[in-house]
Amino acid sequence: MKVVLASKNKHKLAEISKITEKFGFDLVLQSELGVDIDVEETGTTFEENSLLKADAVMKATGLPALADDSGIAVDALNGEPGIYSARYGFDDSLDDWGRLLLLLKNTEHVPDGQRQAQFVCVITMVTPDGQVIQSRGEIHGELLREARGENGFGYDPIFYYPPAGMTTAEMPAEEKNKVSHRANALKGFYEKLKEAGYADK
Repeated sequence: MKVVLASKNKHKLAEISKITEKFGFDLVLQSELGVDIDVEETGTTFEENSLLKADAVMKATGLPALADDSGIAVDALNGEPGIYSARYGFDDSLDDWGRLLLLLKNTEHVPDGQRQAQFVCVITMVTPDGQVIQSRGEIHGELLREARGENGFGYDPIFYYPPAGMTTAEMPAEEKNKVSHRANALKGFYEKLKEAGYADK
């Protein structure tokens, strides 16, 4: 089944594709179909924004669309940046690295032992016949004070995952894809796909 990923992020496509191979999905970026839309994320939760993106791209392509809304939530910052992780600082001049440095700066005052954080991911698929399948996944860890690791993207270099003893940017892709927030969301998503008849049981 051809499914459009409501994203322009090739890193995200690569990571999701490795996990969805068993779903029987032919996953393509929206840009590969000539669709160039930026959905205004007006929701107040990961669930709402994921649904907004999937629905818009499904309507634009006429194909089932899969959207991922994800981010990092820091306990000491009352869950920020949360749904604003990709827009943190609301400064268009900031790239992923700039947003990572901003988060480090904004958590300088948070003492060791109180730097808990979690990555959150909500996956939503909307089909042309009106089906909505949604799943949430999380991974819990803590913020380091400096970046470590060359893998991953976004805030991975400062997110330390205690069971692995390293950041998610230090983990090999195959290991990260077993435990990440995205992997956990996709595991639940796969079970819901089976229930809806879109995947073999």
